[in-house]
Order: sequence, then structure tokens, then C-alpha cells
Amino acid sequence: MKLEVSVDKLKNAVALASRIVGKNLSLPILSTILFKVSGKLLNIRSTNLSLGIEIEIPAKVSKEGVVAVSGDILNNIFSNINQNTVTLESLQGNILINSKNSNILVKSLPAEDFPTIPSVSGKTFNINSNILINGIKSVHWSALVSDIKPEISSVYMWSENGQLVFVATDSFRLAEKRIKTKNQEEIPGIILPFRNVVEIIRIFDGLDGEIKISYNKNQISFSCNGIYVTSRLIDGIYPDYRQIIPKEKTTETIVLKQDFLSALKIAGVFSGKFNQISLIARPREKNFFINSKSAEVGENHTRVDAALSGENIEVNLNLKYLMDCLPAISDDSIVIRFNGADKPILARGVSDSSFTYLIMPISPSKSETKTEK
Repeated sequence: MKLEVSVDKLKNAVALASRIVGKNLSLPILSTILFKVSGKLLNIRSTNLSLGIEIEIPAKVSKEGVVAVSGDILNNIFSNINQNTVTLESLQGNILINSKNSNILVKSLPAEDFPTIPSVSGKTFNINSNILINGIKSVHWSALVSDIKPEISSVYMWSENGQLVFVATDSFRLAEKRIKTKNQEEIPGIILPFRNVVEIIRIFDGLDGEIKISYNKNQISFSCNGIYVTSRLIDGIYPDYRQIIPKEKTTETIVLKQDFLSALKIAGVFSGKFNQISLIARPREKNFFINSKSAEVGENHTRVDAALSGENIEVNLNLKYLMDCLPAISDDSIVIRFNGADKPILARGVSDSSFTYLIMPISPSKSETKTEK
């Protein structure tokens, strides 16, 4: 193997691939990045067996070949080379990296031990990369970050009536984002593991173009601009979350997002170790308050200008859960709907129903009622 390649393109590709390398001590080959040179391309691969990536970049190839080298070492090397191009050459199974100011020899592992990254066959559709990533980013922060319940440690993706729907829940709060798409074929349901979702966002965020998505029962692939990513899917049944989305309301509050955010930040100073605050809506008196209390710090009682309707209500919430949804709401005003002190609270933009967020109240004793059924 011998080739000359752009440092900038190589640096970016190795940085992405090095994030996916495995840490399995019993399978050291998973800690490597595979360089495969053929034709006029350098193919860069890495995998942790749950997620895999292939990146193709153009190169001036003198000799084809393949080599597997530690991803961490390669990332450290290329992130600190400040030249326009480098020459890579295999030497007795290892790799020699030559630049204007450096000659570096890095030991390799047997390339034949590197796992095959699957070519996913099944149903296929194309979607704009910005639409896909926006949908995933709008909800993924609401997923359970644990392996105890893999079905909800995920982002759920399905389609309905020309809309692509993204959902995530940790059983105490739930986020749903609906995006209109053209000629969207029916997707009965895809459950993407949360840990893989985080890397998929990093890889494709900011890329322009169409992403080709192929999926079957066990795997899914994403292909765009010379980048090919495969992920395992979770084999399970996602909770039927639609039955818990409130169809009615007893109280409604509309507030400016910035005013609400400022009041929540003040309340956070006094929310204590349980992050508990109280929302108090009194439509008859035209008052909306955010209260919080800490034995160590003190008390807070903040009034927020709001348009209110319905019955008086007081609800205790986890402050972090409420603040998490605000970046996903694009409107300047937020509607908050209540349906009783122990029922899910719904939040969304006033003029944008594409994003829906549910939070379960908590009791003063901090006991939590779950949204999952």
C-alpha cells in the first residue's frame, strides 16, 4: 500500500472513525481503524459491532493494500500534522506516515481480523440530511440513558400520513417531532439505540445533501457524501405512547418563551437537589407563578405574564425536564396545557404543532409517576 492524501480530509475522516472504535479488550482489532486502498480511493473503516462507519476520500494511489492501526494513535497523529498532504505506506505489515517534517512508523494488527461492515439490504428511502438530523436532535435528549430498558433507550422513527415521526422517552417525559416529507413510504417503526444516535448526529450534522437510508428488521444504514454508517436496531416493541397524549385540557397557559426561560433560571437557584419547582396557574385572577424552595438557599416566588384559561391548578415538576424542551420549540410563545394535577403536562409552540412534549408531575414527596405503559 502506498498513497498520497490530503491531510485535512484524512484528519476529518479519522476523527469521525476514531469515535466509533470499540473498547473490547478481548477483541483488540475493534480498537483499530482499517485503511483499505483501491482504485483512486482511500476507504477508512471502524466499528464497535453495534455501529460501523466507512468513509471514502480521494487519494493519489501508487499501490493498493490494506492495514489496521489503532484509532486513538492515528487520531492523535493526524490532528497534529500541519501539512497539506502526507504519504502513507505499508512496511512489513505496519504503516509509515511521511510528511514534510515527520517520519512516523506505527505498528498494526492483522487486517484480516477486522470485522466486515455489513451492506444493509431491505427497504430504502431518501431524505434530506438536515431534515433527518433536525428530527433526531429534536427528541433524542428525552431518551433513557441506560441499558436496563433498551426499547426506550432509543429514538423511535415511524411514518404517518406523509409525516416522518421521531419519538423519545425515559418514561417520565416524552418528546415527539413530526416532519412533513414528500413521497414518504410507510415506515412501521424503527428503534435506534440511543448511544448510536448520538454518533449519527455527530457524523451527519451540518452535511448537505440526500441521505439514503436502507433498513431491515435488524440493521439500518445511512449513506451520504462518501460516508456510509450502519447501526444495529433494537428488536423490541416501542410503547404505544399515543394513548397518553392528552386530547383535552382543563387549564391552558400561553407565555413568551424568553420570559418563561428567565423565570425558570431564577427558580433553578432555589430548586434544591431534586430540581423541583411548582407551576401555579390561576386563570380567574390572571396570575401564573413559578415557585421553588430550598432549605439551604431560600425561597422564590416569580410571576410570569401569561394568557390563561380554564381552572386553577398547581403542579410540581422537575425543572430540568421542563427546561430541556425549550431549545426544541422554535416559536417565541409556548402553550402549556394541564389536565389535572396528576396528569401529563403538554408543552409546544403556539403556532407549531410539529413538536409535542409531555412531562409527568411529581408529588411533594418526590415520588414519580411514569408516562410509559
